[in-house]
Amino acid sequence: MSERTVESSNFESADLGGARRFDVTHRMVWAITIPMTLAFLTTPLIGLTDTAVVGQVGDAAALGGLTVGALVFDFAFATCNFIRTGTTGLAAQAYGAGQGREVQAVFFRAAILALGIGLALIVLEPLVTAAGLFAVSPGEGVAETVETYVFLRMFSAPFALINYAILGTVLGLGRANLGLALQIVVNGVNIALSVLFGLVFGWGIAGVALGTVCGEAAGALIGFVVVLRGFDRAERPALTRIFDRAGFARMVSVNRDIMIRSFCLLTGFVLFARLGAGFGAVILAANGILMTVFHVGAYFLDGMATASEQLAGRAVGADWRPAFDRAVKLTIVWSFVLSILIAGVFWLGGEPLIAFLTSDEAVREAADAFLPFAAMTPIAGSLAFTMDGIFIGATWSKTMRDMMLLSLALFVLAAYGLTSVFGNQGLWVAMLLFLGLRGLTLLALLPRNRERTFARGRNAAPGLGRS
Repeated sequence: MSERTVESSNFESADLGGARRFDVTHRMVWAITIPMTLAFLTTPLIGLTDTAVVGQVGDAAALGGLTVGALVFDFAFATCNFIRTGTTGLAAQAYGAGQGREVQAVFFRAAILALGIGLALIVLEPLVTAAGLFAVSPGEGVAETVETYVFLRMFSAPFALINYAILGTVLGLGRANLGLALQIVVNGVNIALSVLFGLVFGWGIAGVALGTVCGEAAGALIGFVVVLRGFDRAERPALTRIFDRAGFARMVSVNRDIMIRSFCLLTGFVLFARLGAGFGAVILAANGILMTVFHVGAYFLDGMATASEQLAGRAVGADWRPAFDRAVKLTIVWSFVLSILIAGVFWLGGEPLIAFLTSDEAVREAADAFLPFAAMTPIAGSLAFTMDGIFIGATWSKTMRDMMLLSLALFVLAAYGLTSVFGNQGLWVAMLLFLGLRGLTLLALLPRNRERTFARGRNAAPGLGRS
């Protein structure tokens, strides 16, 4: 079997060898979007479950501690989401170019990188926690909860990051249904054990953290076996291919830029929490609940963004601009439609959701007051999600990084300026501006990057579509 022919195996039933030119249809977009939306929605269910478990205590300080603890954890782990997104783009381009051996090499490189970073995070946990507490500056009672939560949950790091590598490979091949199945395993075990340990056993926030560790471990073990069994052994790359300097350099370069982008995004969320904490524990807890609502909407849009990642990456690998242009058009339109529907649902059903998440009356009232701002976040961020997907799939990582740095700088100015005048209301307006600027800046630079990418052929090697 030649280097340019991808295996015909149970892992990828499509004729990858003939995948160089293809048409992008509405059905193709939704075939990826629907299962991955369902998969991603199981992740905010974890946040909802954790918040509900701790919220039943009826203590605003405890709920605020969970909010800050989850934010610190996400800052460390979600920054490493570049492993998932970078792998998706590189695997999709190898798929589009018809290079099955390179698809496998991308997976193994990502898994090695994930394991190394995961172990390093466990060792660095005290520093990560200290940095998070310094950044948010919560009260003493909140800080103790944060320390317990992050310490225990950090042991899931190697498993969580390997799951990123697994999911990135699966999505790069367009296997959204398999991605859904793997996410159900990870998050289903997580939710079930968090409820068992946190409520039934009465371990509180420690039980919530331990449930997450078990869920990530189960998913990593099962997912790794599934992916390896799906690959064609005849196309297994040699160690020299896996550790190829140019291949690792591409992955590290793309992942570095995506990591900076993710770091900036999370910095914006940390600043949002820090400024909100200045208004007291009640506002901190209320903003935390509303950001949970935002993340629910974000995972709907992430399903569409995943479709744009895979289709854009595949089109770049195949050097087929008509498919790329069609993918951009369809995913932008459908993402905007979705955002309007999500905003309407949150606007009408947000108050019952808030009441479910906390029994603290003061927190409920504060969250209800700022609900309209949270309901607008899907619309404000719609274009940003789609553009992130396109730029990740095409591996235009440098441009994405630079526009995120610009958007963050403008958000910092707006957040401090508006908050000093309008309080928490101004903080939410600044967040909406931040989400909108990310999408608009990337859209403005898309034509330039597209011309440069498709003006030079993509046939030599996948994964080189950087700006």
